[in-house]
Amino acid sequence: MPITPATAANSSPNGTGETILLELVDEDGRTIGTAEKLAAHQAPGQLHRAFSVFLFDEQGRLLLQQRALGKYHSPGVWSNTCCGHPYPGEAPFAAAARRTFEELGVSPSLLAEAGTVRYNHPDPDSGLVEQEFNHLFVGMVQAELRPDPSEVGDTAFVTAAELAERHARGTFSAWFMTVLDAARPAIKELTGPGAGW
Repeated sequence: MPITPATAANSSPNGTGETILLELVDEDGRTIGTAEKLAAHQAPGQLHRAFSVFLFDEQGRLLLQQRALGKYHSPGVWSNTCCGHPYPGEAPFAAAARRTFEELGVSPSLLAEAGTVRYNHPDPDSGLVEQEFNHLFVGMVQAELRPDPSEVGDTAFVTAAELAERHARGTFSAWFMTVLDAARPAIKELTGPGAGW
């Protein structure tokens, strides 16, 4: 049975009194145990399962989110549509759909697997480390967004050219380009050659 906030003994860095467990994995993505969320991100970091979602509108524009200023990790930076961690025992696809709804108040109208990527990204500002085996998902969003302000500071739909411009002048998450580049083949298949991804 998946461990969720309702089934786990819940002290987290977000001040909710909730202990969030992450699934630790080996280099091949096989589960080898669990760790508390903050402990897994403290240097040098523990390799754990994560997911990243890239949702597009019908014009082929990518939905970005700016992480809320109250988040303990990478606050205020821009990143992909949604990212997070499955609960131990939770399928990454289910976790991606769940967190997209929790953060943005919308369910994807289409969501498909887009491979995995493994990375190690230290965050110089916080001293935390992203050692992740990341499951990638691409899809479509058609409903009106209802972001949770405790999770999301702002949102924007951008073309590939607009993203390049924003990325050159703005602050993005340490992992953003790694996950975007890994998801590009699936993004191109979803949006078509004319979208420029």
